[in-house]
Amino acid sequence: MLFKDISIIDENLNIKNNMYVGVAEGKIEYVGEEKPQKNYGEEYDGRKKLLSPGFVNLHTHSPMTLLRGYAENLPLDRWLNDRVFPFEDQLNCDRAYYGTMLSIAEMLSSGTTSFTDMYFFGDGVMKAVIESGAKTNFGRSIVSFADEDIFKNDRFREGVYLTEKYHNTENGRIKIDMSLHAEYTNMPSIIQQFGEYTRGRGQINHIHLSETKSEHDACKEKYGKTPARLFYDAGIMDSPAIFAHCVWVEDSDIDLFVEKGATVAHCPASNLKLGSGVCNTYKLLEKGVNIGIGTDSAASNNGLDIMREMYLAAILPKGMCNRADIVTPRDVFKMATINGYKAQGRADCGVIKEGFKADLIVMNLNTPNMYPDFDIFNNIIYSADKSNVILTMVDGKVLYKNGEFMTVDVEKIGYEVSRLVRQVKSEVKGND
Repeated sequence: MLFKDISIIDENLNIKNNMYVGVAEGKIEYVGEEKPQKNYGEEYDGRKKLLSPGFVNLHTHSPMTLLRGYAENLPLDRWLNDRVFPFEDQLNCDRAYYGTMLSIAEMLSSGTTSFTDMYFFGDGVMKAVIESGAKTNFGRSIVSFADEDIFKNDRFREGVYLTEKYHNTENGRIKIDMSLHAEYTNMPSIIQQFGEYTRGRGQINHIHLSETKSEHDACKEKYGKTPARLFYDAGIMDSPAIFAHCVWVEDSDIDLFVEKGATVAHCPASNLKLGSGVCNTYKLLEKGVNIGIGTDSAASNNGLDIMREMYLAAILPKGMCNRADIVTPRDVFKMATINGYKAQGRADCGVIKEGFKADLIVMNLNTPNMYPDFDIFNNIIYSADKSNVILTMVDGKVLYKNGEFMTVDVEKIGYEVSRLVRQVKSEVKGND
């Protein structure tokens, strides 16, 4: 495909107008002001449109679209124990597949080309990813309240199995991460063994961390150290690590992130909706921490729209710090693109540059919310919404265009989700 006469966001986050971008064999092959001699097939009219790198959803639980609207207006502990866990006990690979397909469709329509997922029923999730054409880093989260050999833990063994079967398959679209659910859902011996196993393997560790004040303080009371220090001492940060939420981290924790190059996945809407608090991204940025943006699940967020998260990520620090001049739109855009791909270990994604993967989106600039255009980045972060996304491409393949999905039958998926959710609800004991 050749994008012609289109505005682009270049590798230095500058806007260039009337550009040509040629895509072939899954990669960006040409970027220039002149029309290339090579025939790239379909020519896409880019007038009054913007070509951007695709967005990364750095923390979500894709099958949990099945729980959208099911567990509402509860704090995290009751949300999990009273509603979520009983529902999840009735899930299986087939049900996870349909939930994931629904999530992927929602993400594609709002410009997400790659997502970092933490869940179980990995074969079901992988089936959805393979069929849809999206990219994912998937981690099978470990929960263990037993002081046991980690190799006897079924959840850990599933993570090893998924690594052997899927890691770096589909031409690299699929990567398998290693995952602990959290400090409070695992015994110290499991955490220690997890750190020993993952050290030096090159896989990414994906973990919830200091999401609530009660979680953070309870860890200090139990172990005399914060969750971040606990993971650091276990060697978990000796591998690339993504820590989700980080609402209650302390200055000393941030220093550990900087020392080890860990990434924070900022999930503003979920943290607000569950009453958990707000991550201080300004302080993290000041110290040089890599920050990405996640939606968390549709069960806690209700939506998987990364553009809504970008808006919140831009305005929350201003209100927290009483300063309108901090955390700029370009900072937030980097979180959702370059920083996210970096955290996923995808060095060949996230910018519009020759030789990089063609993970691209087109935004319509000819809409009321995009005029006037004093600064397109201001418009993207503060004014745009998912309706502005009119094309989503992954590895050079168009997966979504003008409201139509090329690889997901949304009507069928919606029907199956509605059917199976009714089944699950009837199966949950004590369901009201």
